[in-house]
Amino acid sequence: MNSGPCLIEPAEQLQKDTQRMSETFIPSKDASLESSISTLLGKLETIGFHVVERSWLNEIENIWSVHVSDRDCPRLFCNGKGGSELAARASALGEFFERLSTNYFWTHFYLGDSVANDKFVHYPNEQWFPVKGKAWPMGILTPELQKFYNPKKEVLAEQLIDLNSGNAARGICTIPYTRLRDGASVPYPVNLIGNLYVSNGMSAGNTMMEARTQALSEIFERNIKFRIIRDGICLPEVPEEVINRYPRIAAGINGLRAAGFGILVKDASLGGEYPVMNVTLLHPHDQGVFASFGAHPRFEVALERALTELLQGRALDSLGDFPAPGFDQDEIADAQNLEIHFVDSSGVISWEFLRDTPDFEFVDWNFSNTTAEDYQWSVDRIHASGHDIYVADFTHLGVYACRIFAPGMSEIYPIEELQWENNSVGNLVRPAILRLPELTQEECQTLLDLFAELDLPEELPITTLIGLAADADTAWADLRVGELKTLLGLAVEDEDVVLEGCAWVAQCGLLGAQRRRVYRCIENLLKLGDPERFDATLSLLFGAETLRQAYALVRREQQFFGLSTLGPNMEGSEMHQRLLVAYQKVQRLKGTPPN
Repeated sequence: MNSGPCLIEPAEQLQKDTQRMSETFIPSKDASLESSISTLLGKLETIGFHVVERSWLNEIENIWSVHVSDRDCPRLFCNGKGGSELAARASALGEFFERLSTNYFWTHFYLGDSVANDKFVHYPNEQWFPVKGKAWPMGILTPELQKFYNPKKEVLAEQLIDLNSGNAARGICTIPYTRLRDGASVPYPVNLIGNLYVSNGMSAGNTMMEARTQALSEIFERNIKFRIIRDGICLPEVPEEVINRYPRIAAGINGLRAAGFGILVKDASLGGEYPVMNVTLLHPHDQGVFASFGAHPRFEVALERALTELLQGRALDSLGDFPAPGFDQDEIADAQNLEIHFVDSSGVISWEFLRDTPDFEFVDWNFSNTTAEDYQWSVDRIHASGHDIYVADFTHLGVYACRIFAPGMSEIYPIEELQWENNSVGNLVRPAILRLPELTQEECQTLLDLFAELDLPEELPITTLIGLAADADTAWADLRVGELKTLLGLAVEDEDVVLEGCAWVAQCGLLGAQRRRVYRCIENLLKLGDPERFDATLSLLFGAETLRQAYALVRREQQFFGLSTLGPNMEGSEMHQRLLVAYQKVQRLKGTPPN
């Protein structure tokens, strides 16, 4: 028997070469688009997810986008974009995997009592720190990072209990992240990650370096984008001869211009320092401005990302209604405006950004040409800027994914929000709300008093507060803090609270017409004192059914507008149950060798 190396016959080699020629490779990706798509779809099927493609858009040449969601749980969704149909599909599947692997799909949701008390809540290597007093426990983060995130020590330890478990008895859940500078392992609180970083710095890819480069590029993009918007920096335009080096990108830009939009293509590298590009759309009909950014160490990739980001999930006829340029730089630099730019790029842009005289000269940059160079350049650039990099790798689903933080550079929300906008506040009210219809009058008063103490925004959705995926056809779906306080006021017969709540409902315009009508009727019943004398007129004004429902609530014959009991594992919501079933699909693979 021949024990030498196995040789590929010429015909077999020719077949392989022909197959490779038919595959599509694009810069920055370490596998063909066909191979990536096939691999990702196969692994999703194995895990038990079935993605459905929706909302394909390709109104401009070489600009594609698609929305994908899970067939069984539509709350698991993401978007993909690219210069071709294949590129957009691969992008969407990659994003789907990054959100599965990092648990981002469940960041804003309560995982239920069962998961909260399971062997592990997030990952097998998580570490819990009991809360003993107000100070953050030693061992979480590092002393330097504790000082960075909590400089005045005003964020209490209990505020680091994560929304997903709400398990105060267990303590603060942390995930180990590796500091690239020296390989040190640093326990990062799950609560801190969810409150400050959201989806920034996450990626999945064909290889580790490819995925990490993408995550670092995302950090560059958002950091430099925020800086440019905040400071009203005017960027230099990219010369047409440079754009024309990339015919596919040039065709997309020309297509947008032919559609009637003003398109500015700008170098956002700030003088050749950062791997960021910008494409800005000016709408001639409503004077709206939309600035799109993209980043990657390779100029071509960064430019294409800025262009495709512009139309991701947007048809041409939906490009109206962006705000006009602003004059007040303080308002433009406000954290709330910057957050809007993160969510959907629809924040206000300064007129200074649109000057004819840029603050920097155009630089014809290109920082790397291979994946290894992409990654090393990105790491070195962030380290050179004085920031550390922390990385967690996730391979339990058989695809490499990572999440990266660069403290001081990659936060999406200000660190002050750990104190003032921390989602852990939901842990305080959730236990009572999960059994709302069963509360005694005394328990209702206790919950009402707690709401008064917390002083939450009246318009805050209860779903956001407690981490609920509500069924669309239930009152839970659009229940707000202001309405719940009103219902609690009815339950404890506190007329002042009820009248204040009815006034808020009338002004807010957030509830459905029928619900608003009931509260207007309730307000009249209370103010009339002896409303039965006016029943005939009230029935004509509001309708017999509305009057009946208003009386039932005032007389405590019905409570909480028919809100159902949610239960300790959100059993009362079918949609939330779908989320938990989906979570178990990935949970059972954690700690097992990837296929």
